[in-house]
Amino acid sequence: MTHSTVEEAKRCLHCKVPGCRKGCPIGTNIPEMIAQYLSGGITEAGRMLFENNPLSAICALVCDHGKQCEGHCVLGIKGQSVNIGIIENYVSEHYLDAMDVPEVHKRKEDKIAVIGGGPAGMTIAIRLAMRGYDVTIFESKPRIGGVLRSGIPEFRLPKALIDKYEVFMRKLGIRIKPNVTVGKPYGIDELFRDGFKAISFGTGVAWPNNLGIKGETLAHVHYGVHYLIRPDVYDLGENVVVIGGGNVAIDAARTALRHGVRNVSIVVRGCRLNANPHEAEMAALDGARFIYNKAPVEITDDGVYLSDTVTDENNKVVSVSAERELYAADSILIAIGQKASIFILKQTPGLHTTSNGLAMVNDVGETDRPGLFASGDVVRGAKTVVEAVELSKKVADAMDEYVRAQSARKSEESAVQS
Repeated sequence: MTHSTVEEAKRCLHCKVPGCRKGCPIGTNIPEMIAQYLSGGITEAGRMLFENNPLSAICALVCDHGKQCEGHCVLGIKGQSVNIGIIENYVSEHYLDAMDVPEVHKRKEDKIAVIGGGPAGMTIAIRLAMRGYDVTIFESKPRIGGVLRSGIPEFRLPKALIDKYEVFMRKLGIRIKPNVTVGKPYGIDELFRDGFKAISFGTGVAWPNNLGIKGETLAHVHYGVHYLIRPDVYDLGENVVVIGGGNVAIDAARTALRHGVRNVSIVVRGCRLNANPHEAEMAALDGARFIYNKAPVEITDDGVYLSDTVTDENNKVVSVSAERELYAADSILIAIGQKASIFILKQTPGLHTTSNGLAMVNDVGETDRPGLFASGDVVRGAKTVVEAVELSKKVADAMDEYVRAQSARKSEESAVQS
């Protein structure tokens, strides 16, 4: 136990109706975890966290605690909330380091395909592998992690922690096929053909939205989600304008400052940010400058032309001025949201999409195609990691139920035939 973590845990009031638990999207029993930790049962506390949320060690670092658990802590009404994140991370990482590979039931012959090794896919793969299924992850990148590895900077989420999960998953018997994009060499039909009983896809929303303005294709214009994958290969110069007010924009700005950019301005169309307030505060401390109520209208070799905007009470832009002003920049980073890849969504018979281009599913992730499930951002749009885990737990349960039902039906048919 570390002194700071113990002292922070001792501040917990163990409320009869814990607001922190209500504020957690996945319902983590935070007071019970803290009680176990303080009584010397750190392993049991870690096990409880892991069983509720396999990615608890990661969520402890990247969750917006101010809006979730810590934002609902009763101590925060008149003072400082318990720093739940540092306690959860310490307990969860201790459990990952100390735990043996969980004993699973007898290995089933039923094969499960998990397309996408991001938070959704990792959660589904772990939960089904622990129930004895033969799970294969199809990952388009060299390593699993998805947005955890390619979209969250190292200073917020160490890649070593993702590597630790990958080692654990392989020990659990999960097979990983890297560098394969389902929908290019083969699709959903071929996976079912080759014996996979159920398939989930969590391919995220990694395709950037574009501004649709003149100059967007120029050499010094890049997209934030692409920049965050390999920032070291970009030469951005000394002055950068980041367009967007979400978490990707904040991460891109802070990363650029850490890679030698001297001046970073974050341009926001409205009067406030959508990003995590804590991360925005850290960006300001890092040296980023915020420019509000400005809309980009054209990009040139010299920078970006911005026009004044007027917003309503919902922070929606209702008008853009005809006048414009050039903001000089060596490079422009665009971070105004992402959309889903079309490789599976547009090429799979029987799969339908919403008006936003996302996978259409029921409450437990079932698509209109029997045996095909979806989870994570490809269903809900760009959300938090913990929200992806919350849905993915339901999806894993639904996949298990589907495979069991199919097996039972075949057994009944065989019995009738004999």
